[in-house]
Amino acid sequence: MTSAIVVFMVLLLIGAPVAVVMAMSGLAGGFALGGERMLGIIADRMFSGVSGFLLIAVPYFIFTAELMNQGGLTQKLIDFNNALFGRVRGALSHVNVTVSVFFAGLTGAAITDTVAIGKIMIPEMKKQGYDAEYAAAITACSSIIGPIIPPSVVMVVYASLLRDISVIDLFAGGIVPGILLAAALLVTSMVIAWRRSYPKQAPIPFKVAIVSFLVALPAMVVPLIILGGILSGLTTITEASGFAAVYALLIGVFFYRNLTLAKIWNALVVTVRFSGVVFFLLATSAVLGWFVTRSGIARDAASIITTFSDAAFVQLMLVCLLLIIIGTVMDVLPALVVVAPVIVPAMIQLGFDPLHFAILMIVVLNISNVTPPVGMTLMTAARIAEVPYERAILASLPFYLSFIAVIVLLAAFPILSTWIPSLLH
Repeated sequence: MTSAIVVFMVLLLIGAPVAVVMAMSGLAGGFALGGERMLGIIADRMFSGVSGFLLIAVPYFIFTAELMNQGGLTQKLIDFNNALFGRVRGALSHVNVTVSVFFAGLTGAAITDTVAIGKIMIPEMKKQGYDAEYAAAITACSSIIGPIIPPSVVMVVYASLLRDISVIDLFAGGIVPGILLAAALLVTSMVIAWRRSYPKQAPIPFKVAIVSFLVALPAMVVPLIILGGILSGLTTITEASGFAAVYALLIGVFFYRNLTLAKIWNALVVTVRFSGVVFFLLATSAVLGWFVTRSGIARDAASIITTFSDAAFVQLMLVCLLLIIIGTVMDVLPALVVVAPVIVPAMIQLGFDPLHFAILMIVVLNISNVTPPVGMTLMTAARIAEVPYERAILASLPFYLSFIAVIVLLAAFPILSTWIPSLLH
């Protein structure tokens, strides 16, 4: 076990890719456990880590999101949400949040949300008098709703890593936490907009609002195809993701008429690149997860947690703090595949509900996406807004505090994560 930890820390400190870190540390640990005879097992673990039928859904979800981006869906959703909030002070910041809620049902990835929405919303917010750093902060913070409200690539990866929870339960469990995060952002943005006297917009005629709704409606059907098929039991998650990709292609070509062959090709290229990263991470994480199981690290982690406190809520808060710290130096997916095989079995051993902790862990790690120094969504939004990263960090603090409040709520009341999944059984 010592050799694996040493290899893990050294490679991480010198900046090696996370997948390489996991593969080499698992290899070192496996060799320490059984010598050369373990090498064949490690190769088998890597294959099994990416051979699950469920994982076919990952490239389909990514492809669907890219088709909708290339097809100009973002502007349609913004127009519709602008019709809803146009008369409210600070309208564009509220639109930023609500568009992310709708977009969450299409993308499942925070960085996709940030780029697609940010490129349109941030320049428009700056033009209307919003502070550039505030525009970057609200865009980045609202984008983390994407991987929490289903469908979610992060949840599919989680279900493939820890197969004691179905991805259907994870999808259902993310609905209420996602809505809570959106509500927290809306309340915070309304307070800030009122204090800073951010502008209202001219009233939008009812007929224009109806037209904007009808134009956006075909795109908003995509989440219904995915969730309706899965939760009703008519399709598996893989089948639903495939149907969604075909539907997105058809409406992009024949309804919106914005998808050209060049744009479809670009969507395919992005899908292959992102999927390759995800699958490489999963293959190497399977090696590390196998070693963690064999070595008893999870049992030791549970013992360490109990030394701090016997109170369940305190234990959850300590683990959430650890996840936030890890999230400050690692992106969501790498952090998930590194930490989950160790932390999740330990928490289950301590008696925590697996689904409740899974949702809490996914929420916390995604919130870390806006936590410096490696807050990828905030960094991306700051670049789009053309403001120093440090100013965007300061502007995001009120939203971060609202996220902390949601974390405390989710930790204190497991029913917020488990209620909807319980209705499906």
